[in-house]
Amino acid sequence: MELETNLNLESPDDFYEALIEAHLDLSTEQSHAMNARLVLLLANHIGSMKVLQEALVGARKAAR
Repeated sequence: MELETNLNLESPDDFYEALIEAHLDLSTEQSHAMNARLVLLLANHIGSMKVLQEALVGARKAAR
């Protein structure tokens, strides 16, 4: 499996709205903890270390 970098969400706007709503009323610490848990849940779903490493490299590049 290769990292999918093209738009692959059924409804990106709906997902973004749900993500923002999930953070409502959380402290900064709780929000960070929720993001970490979400990353781990999605990483477990993906399962492929190769794909996860590609994602980590791509995310780090985008952050710099």
